[in-house]
Amino acid sequence: MKRFLPLALALLAAAALAKGVTLSGAGATFPYPLYAKYFSVYHKLTGVRVNYQSIGSGGGIRQLFSGTVHFGASDAPLADAKLAEFERKFGTAVVHVPTALGAVVPIYNLPGVREPVRFSGPVLADIFLGKIRKWNDPALAALNPGVKLPPLPITVVRRSDGSGTTYIWTEYLAKVSPEWKEKVGAGKSVAWPTGLGGKGNEGVAGLVRQTPGAIGYAELVYAVQNKIAYGAVQNRAGRFVRADLASLRAAAELDDFPADARVSLTDTPAAEGYPIASFTWILVYRDLDKNRAVKSAAEAKALAELLDWIVHDGQHYNEALHYAALPEVAVHATEANLKALRYRGEPLLGE
Repeated sequence: MKRFLPLALALLAAAALAKGVTLSGAGATFPYPLYAKYFSVYHKLTGVRVNYQSIGSGGGIRQLFSGTVHFGASDAPLADAKLAEFERKFGTAVVHVPTALGAVVPIYNLPGVREPVRFSGPVLADIFLGKIRKWNDPALAALNPGVKLPPLPITVVRRSDGSGTTYIWTEYLAKVSPEWKEKVGAGKSVAWPTGLGGKGNEGVAGLVRQTPGAIGYAELVYAVQNKIAYGAVQNRAGRFVRADLASLRAAAELDDFPADARVSLTDTPAAEGYPIASFTWILVYRDLDKNRAVKSAAEAKALAELLDWIVHDGQHYNEALHYAALPEVAVHATEANLKALRYRGEPLLGE
């Protein structure tokens, strides 16, 4: 016990030092509008600064592995093989901290069409496979009776970078289209059959907005903030659902929540649920002293307290930005995971 005394004293002093701490993170563009709000509010409350690079989930995971950031951010949980690789390399685990629920929506640019366009999963897959090439295709017309769809060519827009938003989108398409699953599959980066590439949710939204006839996918807030039309998607129950807070909450009504917080919500069986919904996660080392970016007990303590604030008080900021707050079952699982965070063997958060 004696040898831990200097560290215990350092952790007690960390709160007093927090005002001078700057934390770094990188990753998902999906939650960037929300994270910008979190970090601005938290700085005003505590003096802790957070520099976050919105570079895509793939980039965030790479920087986490290289130890160049305090935390990574991803809309795709790490696969078992990646978790095992991390543990072999660093001798510690990755902790997944869910922060919010978001929706990936089909965004489009159809001049003159005011009604939200309806899509089914198989039709979206066929569009992104390049099989449906015009907006007045019979498959789209059948889903949209009474809507005058123009004979415009369809321009597909998709991500050019490694992306958790792409993971959510392609995971959904792989669940609803056997052809998509066989030919393309799911991942943060895939071999796209067709389309123009845009960097980040911002890039995809920008390309769709400036290209008549375009269709892409983006996190809901990017569609709302850029005033881009987005469609309703038919869920497993057969209902056409447009993403909103209620349909996100419905998709996340889980009977059970995994202890490691890795869970998929796409193609929800919930009758009122939006079918392309997902949690988004912050990823951290469980033993923060194993991360080269964490230089002191004060930084480790500041990071643990930031995550604890996000999961609790920070949730009040989610809904104004079109993200749903975490359900209680997710909060409870995450509380246990945050209590496992430590620095040189000492826990960073109290009971």
